[in-house]
Amino acid sequence: MAQRRRWLFGDQLGPHFLDGTRQKVLMIESKRVFARRRFHRQKAHLILSAMRHRADELGRRCDYRRTDTFREALDRIDEPLDVCQPTSWAALHFCDQLATERDLERLPARGFATARQDFAAWADGRQGKRLLMEDFYREARARLDVLMEGSEPVTGQWNYDHDNREPPPRADTLGLPEPYWPTEDAIDDEVRADLDAWEAEGSVSFVGQDAPRTFAATRREALAALHDFVEHRLPTFGTYEDAMLREDRWMSHSMLSAPLNLGLLDPLEVVRAAEDAYREGHAPIAAVEGFVRQLIGWRDYIWNLYWWFGEDYRDRNKLNQRRQLPDWFADLDPSGTDAACLQNAVGSVAETGWAHHIPRLMVLGNYALQQGWKPQAVLDWFHRSFVDGYDWVMVPNVIGMSQHADGGQLATKPYLSGGSYINKMSDFCGSCRYDPKKRVGEDACPFTGGYWRFLHKHRERFAGNHRMAQAIRGLDRLSDLDELLAEG
Repeated sequence: MAQRRRWLFGDQLGPHFLDGTRQKVLMIESKRVFARRRFHRQKAHLILSAMRHRADELGRRCDYRRTDTFREALDRIDEPLDVCQPTSWAALHFCDQLATERDLERLPARGFATARQDFAAWADGRQGKRLLMEDFYREARARLDVLMEGSEPVTGQWNYDHDNREPPPRADTLGLPEPYWPTEDAIDDEVRADLDAWEAEGSVSFVGQDAPRTFAATRREALAALHDFVEHRLPTFGTYEDAMLREDRWMSHSMLSAPLNLGLLDPLEVVRAAEDAYREGHAPIAAVEGFVRQLIGWRDYIWNLYWWFGEDYRDRNKLNQRRQLPDWFADLDPSGTDAACLQNAVGSVAETGWAHHIPRLMVLGNYALQQGWKPQAVLDWFHRSFVDGYDWVMVPNVIGMSQHADGGQLATKPYLSGGSYINKMSDFCGSCRYDPKKRVGEDACPFTGGYWRFLHKHRERFAGNHRMAQAIRGLDRLSDLDELLAEG
């Protein structure tokens, strides 16, 4: 029987999404996808560049359709197709509907280390206990034989978190070489011209700045970025994993989330490269373990929770947060705030469509939580504004972890902090007009005041949370609580 043509979505671009080197491929570039919402300009560029580069690599094997909608392209194709499970509920439902109308074989998901059925078996085996990421991660390590010696972890220790939370050094940067930067080509030029034309005709609108492409859009570039990270930044990744520096946007981070989420790299090949670096003595165990934890721990955990929690999980709003995002934040305008950390984080997103996980969680997400912004608006902003933002990534990360909108289903306490944490883990506060030690007054840090206002507003809800008991009791020691609330 003839092999079916493989329909690839724009985040299924690596060789592991095909079965053999002769398989025929269908790819559909839908303009409507970018017209529905205001995505970051560089995100649109990266996705289209990656898709067109992949089509160019496949040559005559690829039927590449540029249309207004997916349906428009599919209605003109009558050959049998198959498709790997897509990465969003909406796309999954679309494929399910198509399968009732045409010859479409639906295949399991690829590009993750833990299959949905394996996660379901693990979750069912918990017998009602919390689905703790640490437990999932250890099971995955053992099952996949990563950083293991027999049935035990190498060195006898699973977790090196305590070694991976150092504040930044007293320097402007970590002093590392510049990360690998891809070189744009004629395909990138064509994408830029098309995006310019779409904007000029008014059919599509973007946020953020246009700039030379920062992230890998091809398999070759992704492998080069991986090798560069392992060689130059993996050894110091763990130590400064949670630190922030004003003049060092990239720090020791891999910048591989975008090519991973485009499907250009398989997570296990990235993990094996890091593991090899440890076994060859090139990178310490704390750094490698911390990086491995992000990939086969957190990344796969989030992917599987997206499906496990169900389609309506995105609508949770247990804290009843209702405020809309201010224009300066929605439009990625860092001049809308005087807080140095917020200026830096919003500026990083505006300029590159990226910030590492601590600015995302403890600056941008923390501020949104304190301000009482509607979690669905925050979710939409993160999805549109980040080059590596996809529905499966952002729904659990924002609704569950960042905004605690699920009432504690994912995380047992809100990821909330005052200015003291930002002061400890960054060099922002020294040059900021606000004082992280002050709650009230013209120079009061918005994070410090916001922290206590949030606790007061939700005191009753968190009163029984043992992880927040000490913070809640702290409200009773504030002599300026009335003034603090009046300023809010």
